[in-house]
Amino acid sequence: MERSWLWSLFLILKVYDLCLVGAAGERWRKLRDRVSKAVEEHTPCVADNCSCHLSVLQDDLQPFERGVSEELMAATVQRGVGTHYQIIGHKLYREHNCMFPARCSGVEHFILEVIDRLPDLEMVVNVRDYPQVPDWVQPILPVFSFSKTADYQDIMYPAWTFWEGGPAVWPIYPTGLGRWDLMRDDLKKAAAQWPWKKKEPKGFFRGSRTSPERDPLVLLSRENPELVDAEYTKNQAWKSERDTLGRPPAKEIPLVDHCKYKYLFNFRGVAASFRLKHLFLCGSLVFHVGEEWLEFFYPQLKPWVHYIPVKQDLSDVRELLQFVKENDAIAQEIASRGQKFIVEHLRMEDVSCYWERLLTEFSRLLKYKPKRKSNYNQITHRPSRTEL
Repeated sequence: MERSWLWSLFLILKVYDLCLVGAAGERWRKLRDRVSKAVEEHTPCVADNCSCHLSVLQDDLQPFERGVSEELMAATVQRGVGTHYQIIGHKLYREHNCMFPARCSGVEHFILEVIDRLPDLEMVVNVRDYPQVPDWVQPILPVFSFSKTADYQDIMYPAWTFWEGGPAVWPIYPTGLGRWDLMRDDLKKAAAQWPWKKKEPKGFFRGSRTSPERDPLVLLSRENPELVDAEYTKNQAWKSERDTLGRPPAKEIPLVDHCKYKYLFNFRGVAASFRLKHLFLCGSLVFHVGEEWLEFFYPQLKPWVHYIPVKQDLSDVRELLQFVKENDAIAQEIASRGQKFIVEHLRMEDVSCYWERLLTEFSRLLKYKPKRKSNYNQITHRPSRTEL
């Protein structure tokens, strides 16, 4: 009698367990299907000759397919929307002033790397954070910017931060995030130190309160610290604890220490966030908030294939964190694909290649031969602090 009762209890518990598993499986079925469909429809790009990113270049230059006149270039320079550069006889010249000298230096490093293969041309390079050519501007001005949204017509170039120029966040690097090639090496070592099984299974974010849209994640962290660890740090605009949501500012965490966590959050800054490319190299799963802001390499990164997309108001963040915790194998596969993409398609040679292709294609649009301005300074390569 007792054995029969125990057997009945066992069957009841087994059925209950199966129901729970079935319910959990049904709960995440839509998200699993979304990942499967995205992976199935994705065609990995080819690494040869930076061709992975060339569709962005073509799209950005398309508005100028009828050519750039000398008058249009002069009007663009006159507007003061960027720094005017000239390349004449394989030498680089620049107007005297640059709003952010370290940013101009980062841009100039890449131009000088390929200048022996460039034809004569001139261009206006915006080193401000924000793009300068909204859709409503007519005629469209040929301005190079590192980041934009679909509402702007700027021509994207690889940001100065691949070499130098900020953001200067201590103790990450005293001169900014640091050279991309050196950071790749550092993060590769950190990723090896923190393989997937050793990582803490929680979300992680450290950054200043650039925008209140980050608040829900910080508040969720205070409510549920086992799910996510998110705190605000101090920035140059910090005046009181009101600027860090009522608590003392947290300490900065070096990027290599982000690799300890399975799920890393990326938010836009004033424009696109410089940290996104670094987060992938940890081999962690990137939660990318909002799809609005772009850099030149973003379009080949696909949601659900390389990262988890998060709504800008973070209304889905708790569910997404729970999903990846309960579907660890899927989370690891997405993280691995994201890491592989950055490792293979965003090397320093890819950045230099994009600069060369971009400037070469742009030069073909000029309907005139640029004449060197005699009062411009020649820019030559000089060792920078990041090379020491």
